Amino acid sequence: MKILFLLSFLSLFETGYARKISVYDFNSFEPLLHTNSDSVFILNFWASWCLPCREELPDFERLHKAYQSKKVKVLLVSLDIPGQVEKQLIPFLEKNDITADILLLDDPDFDKWINKIDSTWGGGIPATLIYSKDQRIFLNRKTTYEELESIVKSNF
Repeated sequence: MKILFLLSFLSLFETGYARKISVYDFNSFEPLLHTNSDSVFILNFWASWCLPCREELPDFERLHKAYQSKKVKVLLVSLDIPGQVEKQLIPFLEKNDITADILLLDDPDFDKWINKIDSTWGGGIPATLIYSKDQRIFLNRKTTYEELESIVKSNF
């Protein structure tokens, strides 16, 4: 009885990341780059080891929260090393209370898929693709909340 109580008590302090992070290769991921809906998609390519990525991530989370009831979808595309998900990625997400959708893009053949994201992209991160069925904007640099919101409001 005491052991059961102790286990129940300790479980109150567990912070395990509630969502599972889906892992995609590029072939599985590619359909997410195109839409026929009237939604705006914001895909941020980042990694937890990238300082500029970590600095801008709260802006994407803020955008996600501000527009989650509208036709704006934020997707955080992690380029972290798959073997570091449990040790590095999930603790980072927990610490920063990230609730936007996240997936891990695990396809080491970068040369075959980087140009399919955008022909001007050399593969550096952070990078952001904002698109709808009629328009695409690619930002190959760190952004701010104000810039992202301005793009969404003025172009979509």
